[in-house]
Amino acid sequence: MTMLDRPNRTGVSAPSIEGGVARPNLITVEQAKAMSIGDITTAFKDHLNPGQLHFMKLLGFHKVKIESAEGMYYTDQNGRKILDFFGGFGSLAFGHNHPRILEARQKFQDEKRHEIAIAFMSQYASALAKNIAACSPADLDMVFLGSSGSEAMEAAVKLAERAAGPKRPKVVYAENSFHGKTKGVLAITDGQLYRAEFRVADNTVRVPFADIQAVENAFKSDPEIGVIVLETIQGGGGIIQAPAEYWQQLRALCDRYGVLWVADEVQCGYGRSGRFYAFEHYGVIPDVTALAKSLGAGKAAVGAMIARRDVYMKAYGTSKTAMIHAMATFGGMGEACVTAIEGINVLYDDHLIDRAADSGDYLLERLQALKEKYPKIIKDVRGKGLMVGLEFQDFSQTLPMVLRPVVSVLDDKLKGSLSGFIGALLLRDYDVLVAFTEYNRNVIRLEPPLICERAHVDQFIAALDELLGRGIVHIVKDFLGSQIGG
Repeated sequence: MTMLDRPNRTGVSAPSIEGGVARPNLITVEQAKAMSIGDITTAFKDHLNPGQLHFMKLLGFHKVKIESAEGMYYTDQNGRKILDFFGGFGSLAFGHNHPRILEARQKFQDEKRHEIAIAFMSQYASALAKNIAACSPADLDMVFLGSSGSEAMEAAVKLAERAAGPKRPKVVYAENSFHGKTKGVLAITDGQLYRAEFRVADNTVRVPFADIQAVENAFKSDPEIGVIVLETIQGGGGIIQAPAEYWQQLRALCDRYGVLWVADEVQCGYGRSGRFYAFEHYGVIPDVTALAKSLGAGKAAVGAMIARRDVYMKAYGTSKTAMIHAMATFGGMGEACVTAIEGINVLYDDHLIDRAADSGDYLLERLQALKEKYPKIIKDVRGKGLMVGLEFQDFSQTLPMVLRPVVSVLDDKLKGSLSGFIGALLLRDYDVLVAFTEYNRNVIRLEPPLICERAHVDQFIAALDELLGRGIVHIVKDFLGSQIGG
């Protein structure tokens, strides 16, 4: 429907409010809980995202209604336990419904504590900011609280650009980066799918990820560059890391050229890599960073920007500039902050950062063994802590030699099909949920909760091993059978 053939919406008479405003046909909370798969699908298609439903049907995800979740598992409408190796793209460090998180939220509610305190100073926002600063190295101690990773990254880029000054407005970003879908950070998110036909900011410079010479060339050739923004581990790019030397050289280059480094730790931070921040593995500290995902402990939407005090003060340090980017209405909400405060305490009390390192090493070790067992199917295994990428071969490489030249011309169109088949069958036949990546569609992304134990890794590996053991022909046939069967 174009703007020209929209129905006329003018001249509509106002509804009568005699006897009060009429109640529309609303669904209650209990009715929502009891909705059937068919009812959910219809409402999703009619009111949320009909195009997305197509992909959910391909993967078989549309057949699942989650009734509850606890620890490492979802429970569906049939009482089936589903092992969660997806982890909400890294949002579930504590698993589902951690008892201490629930208790903290329940106590907040029972005592009817204040939720929105914009007019007053909030003890909860202040305490959360202090905790985040305590977890952050050196002078990363000024915190902005928001509700999402995109909002945290918007705040980080705005602060860095302002601190860099009006004569240095350009921002360097990396190929295959993902920093969010909101309009500002879309300019440094390197994906045409998300950029679509939106008009984005043009003060950006694109460089290959992990190419220090490209960064130096950019800094040398363009004195207007004031900021560089990089994920410490690229998530959407397929779980891609740079070596320690890269980060050390980057820090030195930024200091030499006076460029501010913004480290996006929204997905790889908060203990997932085996350190609180992934950049801590490399003995370097950025000027500004950002957290989100698990910061809300799986029960609240919380994001945070963390900056060096001198950088923050340069941008917003006076009474005249303090309100340029102050917290929004829902930044620092009481119960969200209490949830995050309790989460950080649980993270350290339960030694979950150490757990992520140990379980992550074990997962990589077991996956490497599968790679050696199925070299024609698995191309690469990589990651750090519990942020792991499992990359499959292009489809042609999984077939007998005689068929490879014929099928290889279709590899680009078939990209992602094998990971999709395997992800769908892991759920259908083995009760395991995994995730995918935005740019390299051959990669399955594994980001289980940090409570993941070796027994959970063993369960996942046993399922994957048995599935891959069917062979490519049977995997394809079984997937196609699931589509024909509904």
